[in-house]
Amino acid sequence: VIKRAIHTTADFDYADNLVFSDHAVTKGIEALRAGCDIVTDTQMAKAGINKTILASLGGEVHCFMSDPDVAAEAKARGVTRAIVSMERAAQLPKPCIFAIGNAPTALIRLYEMMQKGEIHPNFIIGTPVGFVNVVESKELICQSSVPCIVARGRKGGSNIAAAVCNALMYQVTRTQKSGK
Repeated sequence: VIKRAIHTTADFDYADNLVFSDHAVTKGIEALRAGCDIVTDTQMAKAGINKTILASLGGEVHCFMSDPDVAAEAKARGVTRAIVSMERAAQLPKPCIFAIGNAPTALIRLYEMMQKGEIHPNFIIGTPVGFVNVVESKELICQSSVPCIVARGRKGGSNIAAAVCNALMYQVTRTQKSGK
């Protein structure tokens, strides 16, 4: 996972700022093997996730950010599309992995819904990039009981969220080929 993040960005800081909850890689792989879908907060992350491998595991990628009804609801309520997207994801029938690479409000809303028992993610990848609420949103996820991989600090991005997803999926395919 760390090698893929560094390869994606040419930034060796990921060797230090990627943090893993206990047994995170194993739990991420188990979630993928169980056929979890992946929900992301950007079309860019969705484009970067290997959908062929994910489909072979029984999953698909969802991103609600560009849906016209999500934009309309967000505008009507005076909230971000990321908030409405997480609420939409809570309605999905399958267990999900959340790969959030852009919107700290997505992580914050996800955390709030987890606290209320409205959503039960199988795994969270928290890599929003930027300044406003970025560090705070990632720390909320680190404090949760959900297995996670988080890029601490201000660095991250959709490319890192996709890279972490792909690294986990490639590990699944490697272990399947070796019979483990």
